[in-house]
Amino acid sequence: MEEKKLDINSIIGFVLIFVILAYMLWQNQPTPEEQAAQQKAKQEQVEKENKEKAKEQIDTTATVEDYTADATDSTKVNSLKNKLGAFAFSGMNAKEEQTTVESDLYELKFDNKGGYLSEVKLKKYVNYDSVPIYLIKNKNASFNINFGTTDSRILNTKDLYFRPTVTKNGDETIVSMKLEVSKTQFLEYRYDIKKDDYMIGFTVRSQGLSDIINSSQPINLDWTLKGYRHAKSISYENRYTDIHYDYEDDKADYMGRRDEEETINDVSWIGYKQHFFASVLLTDSKFNKVTLKSENLVKNEEVDTLYTKNFASSIPLTLQAGEINQSMDWYYGPSDYKLLKKYNRNLDELVPLGWGIFGWINRFVFIPLFGFLSGFLPYGIAIVVMTILVKILLSFVQYKQFLSQAKLKILKPELDEIREKYKNNKMKAQQETMALQSKAGASPMAGCLPALIQLPVFYALFQFFPSAFDLRQKSFLWATDLSSYDTVANLPFHIPFYGDHVSLFPLLASIAIFFYMRLTTGQNMNSQPQQEGMPDMAKMMKYMMYFSPIMMLFFFNNYASGLSLYYFISNSISIGIILVIKNYILDEDKIHAQIQENKKKPKKQNRFQKKMAEMMEQAEQQKQMQNKKKK
Repeated sequence: MEEKKLDINSIIGFVLIFVILAYMLWQNQPTPEEQAAQQKAKQEQVEKENKEKAKEQIDTTATVEDYTADATDSTKVNSLKNKLGAFAFSGMNAKEEQTTVESDLYELKFDNKGGYLSEVKLKKYVNYDSVPIYLIKNKNASFNINFGTTDSRILNTKDLYFRPTVTKNGDETIVSMKLEVSKTQFLEYRYDIKKDDYMIGFTVRSQGLSDIINSSQPINLDWTLKGYRHAKSISYENRYTDIHYDYEDDKADYMGRRDEEETINDVSWIGYKQHFFASVLLTDSKFNKVTLKSENLVKNEEVDTLYTKNFASSIPLTLQAGEINQSMDWYYGPSDYKLLKKYNRNLDELVPLGWGIFGWINRFVFIPLFGFLSGFLPYGIAIVVMTILVKILLSFVQYKQFLSQAKLKILKPELDEIREKYKNNKMKAQQETMALQSKAGASPMAGCLPALIQLPVFYALFQFFPSAFDLRQKSFLWATDLSSYDTVANLPFHIPFYGDHVSLFPLLASIAIFFYMRLTTGQNMNSQPQQEGMPDMAKMMKYMMYFSPIMMLFFFNNYASGLSLYYFISNSISIGIILVIKNYILDEDKIHAQIQENKKKPKKQNRFQKKMAEMMEQAEQQKQMQNKKKK
């Protein structure tokens, strides 16, 4: 077979064909005018397609009147209304954007998706590591109104897009977030922000939506918040983080640390309190029924955490003439008793000052007194001075208590004789003991009553110091923050119930308590007559003398250093008072002589003493009769 080869003529032929094709393509290339025309045609085609899409959307945003101007068929009108309602809340072509507003106190951001506050920054405060205080940030909070529509759907405002408008009215900034069906039909969130006020006016109202909102279905307002950690000690902060609420006739209550759920009626405000800061929703007309829930988010206090607790509220709203119209307020700010009191809306109940007499002592004694002292003294010095004033005021009580213990100590030999004399007749021994103590004016109750008088003051101050906002981030000596624990050493490990640091003020307070109890407990043990069961009691009191300071050390290591400072100063002063009374005021010889004089005088028994004596005599007689029957 002959082999085919590519000769010179073939090559020339291929080249000529390529040249001819290139020339034909160049000849067919459109002129600049033709290119422009083609580009214009393409652009017109794109615009036409966009207009067709926009027409579908614009048609659905027209007003009810536009759609029903020529319509007479009621079915067609209802269909158009449903179509209108379906678009009004769909958020088509909407983008998630934020509107920022500032005042002297706030930096606020509103999200057009949901119309709610997406960020609340308190400009005057920082947390324990100097980061600005944010009550709302990074979607830790949500606000949603859900309701049914006449076309059998459930709508949630948190998923829908609002149109923001910001206006000024003097020193007041008004933010309007509108979820619009048309210019005359909308759901509006209105925020009124004043220049120097933590109270933000808040109104939720609808207009022209009575044909869209299904009045036969419940309308719920749901508000949730995950509280940010703001303090150095998460366990200490979480102890004072809870839900507060005001209900019925200005009663105030709170939900404690445990995860729980409650349903409350006639609620005036709901407060998510985070120790020194609070987020509160207030209403002008009371919420008929509120379901509250609290969840502890701190599962392990040894692990660094971002949040403290998760709070949730569900509030049914009522329609007025088929429309939503609820006038409310937001409070985002410090849990400062003096500031909250000024609003005159019972918000001061957010501050846990104690119930009953304990709260009265704090409100009418310690808060005014500390406010006066801290007005011209450093806060640490103000605590010391207030402690001294309290101890001076209660010094007469300690004197009475120590005097009673001294009398019992002097009577101890005679009381031991009575016990020995009537060792086979316990009832008679008790009668004679009470008679001797009564004549000598040395009743054990005289030592207990002064101690009971001090308890309300003790507990009131225990509530006062952890709640004193003024102490927050105020330093004294080595403590950098009197509202948090002081640290003199960090431990490389964590001790259960104690922590991973050493606080000096609780250590000093524990030492002071030990010496104070050694003085008072030792005096009590030496003054009590040795009766049956008393050795065990004395042993228990001895254990308490060592156990109480250890408990104090562990319990207060994570508590506010201001409270530990108070206990240290208070017990140190008590030790000094007892030593002065014992060594320079009380004279045992004079007391003994006075007791002997009192014993010679007839002692008139009061009604209680007479009644006790009669009861003991009757009991003694019954015992004697029982013994005779046995014989």
